[in-house]
Amino acid sequence: MRLLISAALLALVATGAQADIRVVAPGFVYNSALKDLAADFTKSTGIKVDVTEIGMNVIVGRIKTDTPAADVIALPADLMNTLYLDGGIVAGSYTPLGRDELGLAVKKGAPKPDISTVEKLAAVLKSAQAVEVNDPKAGTMQGVIIDGILKRPEFAGVHVVPVAKGEGAGALARGEGDMAIQLVPEILNKPPIDLLAPLPVELGGHMDAILAVSSRSASQKEALAFVKFLTRAEAKAAWTAKGMKPF
Repeated sequence: MRLLISAALLALVATGAQADIRVVAPGFVYNSALKDLAADFTKSTGIKVDVTEIGMNVIVGRIKTDTPAADVIALPADLMNTLYLDGGIVAGSYTPLGRDELGLAVKKGAPKPDISTVEKLAAVLKSAQAVEVNDPKAGTMQGVIIDGILKRPEFAGVHVVPVAKGEGAGALARGEGDMAIQLVPEILNKPPIDLLAPLPVELGGHMDAILAVSSRSASQKEALAFVKFLTRAEAKAAWTAKGMKPF
């Protein structure tokens, strides 16, 4: 459903020539409601929004060097904090967006046992022939977080299969293994698999998303308007529907 832009946001973009804006985001934001809301923003303002997914292991370097420069940046909190300290974002544009949690995926139609506690999750994972996960050696933040969780003593004996190419949920969707651990939005966007449930909260399996305007942006007014559009109250339902918990 189209979200109408408020008068306050229209005021940010109503004067002068309106430039198109470029947005860069890692997969955990790109695979949420970003593209849908970008289309809504374009319908409301006439400003074209080019949304590009960039891998977590290279995104900060590309933000600093890509030409044309990105206007709006989405990053996990720790990487955005580093970019902020390096002078890479416009002062005052740092905007918390929401939280993506890790979840357990199963093949569509498979049984959905209870994983509401660490003990129950461990029992379910140990029953799997193969639990597909992002390879932590690939340098992705998600892979490292999952690896740290599965090294806990409660999960000793789980048959973990790091995916050589791509992501754990993608491998499960291709028919590999029988379970996968992945951020919830990256499970929900794959029709061949189902989300069983998010992992128990005490495992700390989540990534927090932050938005900001790049200090290299040539269209900072339009970029700030887009950030405000993404984080206003009316947008929360769109993010929630795609698996993110907006702040």
